[in-house]
Amino acid sequence: MDPLPPFAAVVLAGGRAARLGGQAKPQLDVGGRSMLDAVLAALAGAAPRVVVGPPQPVPDGVQRVREEPPGGGPVPALAAGIAAVGGAGVVAVLAADLPFVTAGLVTALRERLTGDGVLVVDDTGRDQLLLGVWRTAVLRDALAGARPHTPLRAVLSPLAVRRYRPPVLPGVPAPWTDCDTPAELARARAAAARLPGPVTG
Repeated sequence: MDPLPPFAAVVLAGGRAARLGGQAKPQLDVGGRSMLDAVLAALAGAAPRVVVGPPQPVPDGVQRVREEPPGGGPVPALAAGIAAVGGAGVVAVLAADLPFVTAGLVTALRERLTGDGVLVVDDTGRDQLLLGVWRTAVLRDALAGARPHTPLRAVLSPLAVRRYRPPVLPGVPAPWTDCDTPAELARARAAAARLPGPVTG
């Protein structure tokens, strides 16, 4: 039984993916499953799980909501997701294009939640704003009144945020690996093909 407090999850699955031919990026296949399915698998312990973005397939039991205005950026998308999680005290917030994120990483973040939030820092020292776990009420307050297209970093910067740089095993893609360009997508697919199976640890 999970000794940590229950948590909800919000997955931001919007964006036009113009550099990927305008396709629905979360639905693109990496390693035999869509990137969205990989992210939702890493969040299997969350309830509810909320996907924010345009109409697209989601597994049974996963809620889908749309930001207002549509295409208004990550701040209104996150606000829509937070509104849908109800009374959950803790919420994981992830992007939908992280094909190598794992349930183990989500657990590690939950274990390190001591202030307002905890997020992953990559190997260059850059904050991964859409790979973290937060106090839901604090996040809801921070988002209140924020305008569309406001940078998410500006909303989160006043919060007491802990950083976590997870270990990355040799030969295993980093959990912050995303796919914004055709080249990044090709590299992710090639890396997935070298793995013995889906990354689940």
